[in-house]
Amino acid sequence: MRRTALLASAALLAGLLPWATAQAADDPAPAPVDRFEGEVPFAAQPAEGIFTWGGDTDDPPTLRLADRADAPEGGKVLAGSYDISGYGGFTHDFAATAPAHDWSAHRGIRFWWDGRNNGRKIPFEIKDGGANGEASELWTTSFTDDFTGWKRIELPFTDFTYRTDYQPVGGIDHVLGLKEMWGYALTLPAGTKGDFALDDVELYGTPDQALTASVTTDAPVHPVKEGATAKVEVTMATTGAQPLTAPVTVTYATADGTATSGQDYTPVSGTLTFPAGTASGATRTIAVPTRRDRAAEPAETIPLKLDVTGAKAPAETPQIVVDANGLPYLDKRLPIRKRVADLLGRMSLAEKAGQMTQAERGAMTRPGDIAAYDLGSLLSGGGSTPTPNTPGAWAKMIDAFQLRTQATRFQIPLIYGVDAVHGHNNLSGATVMPHNIGIGATRDPRLAERTGAVTAAEVRATGVPWDFAPCLCVSRDERWGRAYESFGEDPALVDSMETVIQGLQGRANGKDLDRADKVLATAKHFLGDGGTAYGSSTTGTYTLDQGVTKVTRQQLEDIHLAPFREAVDRGIGTVMPSYSSLDIVGDGKGAVKMHARGDMINGVLKDRLGFDGFVISDWNAIDQLPGDYAAHVRTSVNAGLDMMMVPYGYKDFTATLVDEVKAGRISEARVDDAVSRILTKKFQLGLFEHPYADTRGAAAIGSAAHRAVARQAAAESQVLLKNTGGLLPLKKRQKVYVAGSNADDIGNQTGGWTLTWQGASGDTVPGTTILQGLRRAGGDVTYSKDASAPAGGYDVGVVVVGETPYAEGVGDVGNGHSLSLSAADQAAVDKVCAAMKCVVLTVSGRPQLLGDRLGEIDALVASWLPGTEGDGVADVLYGRRPFTGQLPVTWPKSQAQLPINVGDTAYDPQFPYGWGLTTLTHVPRGGTAALRDLGARAAAAERHGDDRTGRALVTRARLLVQRHTDGHITAAVAKPFADADHLLLTGRYGKAVQKLTDAYRAA
Repeated sequence: MRRTALLASAALLAGLLPWATAQAADDPAPAPVDRFEGEVPFAAQPAEGIFTWGGDTDDPPTLRLADRADAPEGGKVLAGSYDISGYGGFTHDFAATAPAHDWSAHRGIRFWWDGRNNGRKIPFEIKDGGANGEASELWTTSFTDDFTGWKRIELPFTDFTYRTDYQPVGGIDHVLGLKEMWGYALTLPAGTKGDFALDDVELYGTPDQALTASVTTDAPVHPVKEGATAKVEVTMATTGAQPLTAPVTVTYATADGTATSGQDYTPVSGTLTFPAGTASGATRTIAVPTRRDRAAEPAETIPLKLDVTGAKAPAETPQIVVDANGLPYLDKRLPIRKRVADLLGRMSLAEKAGQMTQAERGAMTRPGDIAAYDLGSLLSGGGSTPTPNTPGAWAKMIDAFQLRTQATRFQIPLIYGVDAVHGHNNLSGATVMPHNIGIGATRDPRLAERTGAVTAAEVRATGVPWDFAPCLCVSRDERWGRAYESFGEDPALVDSMETVIQGLQGRANGKDLDRADKVLATAKHFLGDGGTAYGSSTTGTYTLDQGVTKVTRQQLEDIHLAPFREAVDRGIGTVMPSYSSLDIVGDGKGAVKMHARGDMINGVLKDRLGFDGFVISDWNAIDQLPGDYAAHVRTSVNAGLDMMMVPYGYKDFTATLVDEVKAGRISEARVDDAVSRILTKKFQLGLFEHPYADTRGAAAIGSAAHRAVARQAAAESQVLLKNTGGLLPLKKRQKVYVAGSNADDIGNQTGGWTLTWQGASGDTVPGTTILQGLRRAGGDVTYSKDASAPAGGYDVGVVVVGETPYAEGVGDVGNGHSLSLSAADQAAVDKVCAAMKCVVLTVSGRPQLLGDRLGEIDALVASWLPGTEGDGVADVLYGRRPFTGQLPVTWPKSQAQLPINVGDTAYDPQFPYGWGLTTLTHVPRGGTAALRDLGARAAAAERHGDDRTGRALVTRARLLVQRHTDGHITAAVAKPFADADHLLLTGRYGKAVQKLTDAYRAA
């Protein structure tokens, strides 16, 4: 049908059908977007087309162009069916190869919808700005299917709001400009089967100045001390900063809140006018005087109602808040325990429930919920960042959330948390440290503490006072997708690296927590997450993560509990339980999720170990417990969890918790204990006095000084496993041929938990790749990623291979991952090592199985995931620093050996735990006589408590044994060698040398 015919038929329809919408006489003619007569194909970018999408393979709806006699326009409609469990819908994108469309001459978008009267809300999005339909801003509104049959749905552009929960490009300018539009999308209802029909999408009406002009206030909440005058700035702004074409008026009046008019404040009212021609950005001020009554009291609110004509009104009514004053908990001179007791005694059950609740920042589409639900905490999950992802934007975002708490009775500040597990890894430009497995390889507790201090300083400078780190798991199976989050397989090694807690928190007594360069730390994951059995996970396609750890009680104590005992002694502030289940042999309980194990959380952690911080759940972890939601809440709280990470379910959690307490299934004493623990940490952090970001340290984020620490950590984490003929260190005069997938990929080098949860390959973060480090070291370097460039005439090859990023169970071996090199990496190793002497570096979160290739490799380095400072790797390759790293885990010969760990009865690995050759270091010579002498001196150092001397003597003995083996590592050598390193870490220096003597004799 021609467009002229379309208009005629639409006019006829409007005259005949009572439910048709009439067109105003002065409105422009509607502009078609979709007629569904076949003019727009089913296709995806870059072509123009309609396509479906969904959360999984079953979620995208089916679409067809259906002949309908009752079609509101033409003879066809877009029809389809759906059965969506997650999310799903369809999109019409305009051609990415053609100019964007200009919708600014219209009031809104409308279409005909065949109603099913199911009461479901149906989100409708439009795409504004950016490069194309899949890289544009998403603006959303919705309509409700509460009618039957065809109805024209009109959606004014003024109804659309910027999506804060998801943006494909992270935002462009946050302004709905309408001049560069790329299409629309419609999300269908989830949870029930259904069908739909849609017809005649078009633009309609005359532009509304309220779309291009808006009135805002400087803040949604205006705290003011009692007796002072609150000043609310009202600003008028226009799209494109154009002067007003028509006047805008703002009528204002104070309204009833919790403050009493005439007693707590002087009521005000009036009208502000912005005449036509007013420049964009013009501001007027409304002053509201408050009165001093000298009575100690909670905070009181004064809403300021604004009625706007001629522009878009503020999204919410601003509130003036007379600050709480005179109450004991506000007196910083009082002991914290008294402040906590006073505040707790004043709080309602609902306020307490709010303090026990942590929501995700992405859930705050209505930030007023922070005050409405008295939320105690927010977090940024992996990849949940502000736009732009800068230190200033982080601080501004968190301060805006923190401001909301000032509208609550007691103005209890939020505690904001992030997973800064190897530096402030969510922040672009932060210093990214090696992952914990690399830190464990350094065997350097002082350096571990320094990495923690750098992380804390960068995190706190962005307004974040709480870090969900360190991970104290003892990784017992390298197939685990979280293996790199562990310092190693030996609890003694993990214990030794817990100096990182002091780096993060400062002194064990918590006296440093209010410093601008310290954060509250979290020991995770309690208890046994590193010991799950292969194949025991029931989470999706995971194989180990979130599975079952089956141990004797003694194994639990010695291996998995030991690091948490150390953490409590070091004053750890919070503890996070594991997703995994614990099955203690002989206790009769079977496999029980850790979030339900009150015997471990209340009984062991809090009562026996004396942990006095608070316990925070993992992300939605209580949903994995048996029973209904009330049972999830009841079980976890009674087991000893104090705060629940319920990212998008905070409303359900708070309501259910209150109901369970009122029903007597959770005691008020348990709630009071939980809230007391949370408030104690908030007071220790100084949040009541200083709730907003202290950004004085922001200039040091990613600084040369901080990167120097990361560079040292990267260098010390490198483990030299093989060095035939002393090939390393390289010499600058040598011609070096560099190849391999991980030589020049900083995303692979930094691994998972870098900017996003899973991390990503490629140029993701600022830093130096290993290739760049080699070049900056001054070497004569040629690079060919796939080793396809001619390989003749080179002195040595450096092949950098390994893994691509992953996190948690997504990275489990058997879940799309293996411990073997990729075919491309294998080919690169084969090509280079066949052509010249070669060094192979494995950049990975766990050992890589090299099989028969080990014989053709002259030098082998375990690089782990070294972070952003590839210079550190180059430092040891070129001899600026010596190789000193040692294996934090056993390096297996084959996957069939797994799990394999120090202390096993059968132990025959490729390289034993603790193995690590050195360069630039004198390696002692001698035989058993020399070892006897070292052993006697080590035993004497042990008796005298001279740890420094004892460690040095054991190290000399280790180097001697490694030289003697000359790379021939048998089971008889490997077992005592690994045992010696465990003994060293537990301070038994004499016995450690005895074990090394056994290894020497077996070599």
